[in-house]
Amino acid sequence: MSSSDAPAAAADLAGLARPLTPPPRRACLAALATLATLAIGGCGFELRRPPRLSFGSIALEGFAPRSPLAEELRRHLTQQVRVLDTPAKAEVVLRSLLDVRERSVVASTSAAQVREMQLRLKFHFRAHTPGGRELIPRVELLLSRDLSYSETFALAKEYEEAELFREMQADLVSQVLRRLAAVGV
Repeated sequence: MSSSDAPAAAADLAGLARPLTPPPRRACLAALATLATLAIGGCGFELRRPPRLSFGSIALEGFAPRSPLAEELRRHLTQQVRVLDTPAKAEVVLRSLLDVRERSVVASTSAAQVREMQLRLKFHFRAHTPGGRELIPRVELLLSRDLSYSETFALAKEYEEAELFREMQADLVSQVLRRLAAVGV
């Protein structure tokens, strides 16, 4: 190696010692998201779908007028089957035997201030054909949630209570739909 080659060799080594710049953050996040999507898709992951119903029409009876539970059931059922008002024309009749929302005090202070309540949603039902053949015998569903309470935040707790009842109702509707999906007409 001659003396004129020494500066060129030093320049080559300096280029190798230069630190590598990391790839941009967005590119890394995009690559990570793509890998996660491929990994989840590859394992057979699939979002939960509503259960498939094996009948074409259903009638809801025994519900109170403007029942929130009946309205949500009707909304979910109309995505797959016809919801009829006349039970005689339907393939399946879903009869509500009891549809109750309850709240009870679980804990209170010595000054009689409520500290904790329990919210309960009860639904008893059965399903049958218009001819009277029983498809689902009497089922009693009970969901409950605990709710801490403070008079200071009464309005916020009222909204929280309404939200808990909505969540319990959605859970109840999905349980009813799963039971109806198991029915063979």
